[in-house]
Amino acid sequence: MSSPSPQIGFDRFIQLDWAVTALRIRAGVATIEALTEVLESSHAGPAARKKTRTVLNRLWLEPRPDLVDFANRGVQIYRDAPDTTAPGLTWGMALATYPFFGRVAEIVGRLTALQGDCTSAEVHRRMAEIYGEREGTRRMTNMVLQSQASWGAIARVDKGQRILRKEAIDLHGAPVAAWLAEACLRYSGRALALAIIESSPIIYPFVLGGSTAYLLSKAPALEMRMDSAGSQVIGLSNSSR
Repeated sequence: MSSPSPQIGFDRFIQLDWAVTALRIRAGVATIEALTEVLESSHAGPAARKKTRTVLNRLWLEPRPDLVDFANRGVQIYRDAPDTTAPGLTWGMALATYPFFGRVAEIVGRLTALQGDCTSAEVHRRMAEIYGEREGTRRMTNMVLQSQASWGAIARVDKGQRILRKEAIDLHGAPVAAWLAEACLRYSGRALALAIIESSPIIYPFVLGGSTAYLLSKAPALEMRMDSAGSQVIGLSNSSR
C-alpha cells in the first residue's frame, strides 16, 4: 500500500466550494472555466491562484495514478447523491492524497474527543513534534485548520486560539461511508481493526452509521478477515491497491 505521496503538500487554504467545484468538473457537471472564475474572484494574483490550483488538481482534477480509481469511485458516489456527499468525499480525498492533512485531522480528532475542544497551540505542538519546529510546519498546519473550518468540521474562536469540534455528520451507512473508511486505510497505509475504523479520529467530522461490519463487508475495494485474536480486520483488496 505504499505510494509516492507528498510529505506535506497541503500548503494552501482550500475553501469547500472550490474543492466541490473541482469535484463537479471531474463528475462532468461543471467546466474548468467555472473553477477559473471562482479562483479569480477570490485570489489576488496569478501566483496564489496557481498554488491553490495545484492542491485542487491533486485532490480531484489530476489525482496520483494510484488514486485514480479511488477518485473515480468517489465521483460516481457524488453523481448518485450530489446534495449530501461532497464534504465526505472531499475529506476522504484529502486524507488519501495528503498525509499532512490526515495528521492534523488525527490530532484534532483526538484532542477534541473528550470535551469537544482544544487549543490551536496543542495542535501546533503535536505537529512540530512530528515535522519539526519550522515556520513552514506552523503555517501549513494553519492552512489545514482553516480549511477544516471552511469544510464545517470545526469552528475557530478566540482569534483562532481555540478549536471547537462541530456536530458530526451521520452518513447512515451510505456508499460514501464505505468509501471514507477506505480513505482511512489509504492514509494509514495498513489494515485496521474494524473497531479502530468506526471510532477513528481521522474522520472525526463524520459518523459512518448503520452496521459498519456489514457496510464494509459489501465494499468490493475492501476485504475483511479475522486476526489471531479473533478481531475483524479491514484492508484494501488486491485489486484496489
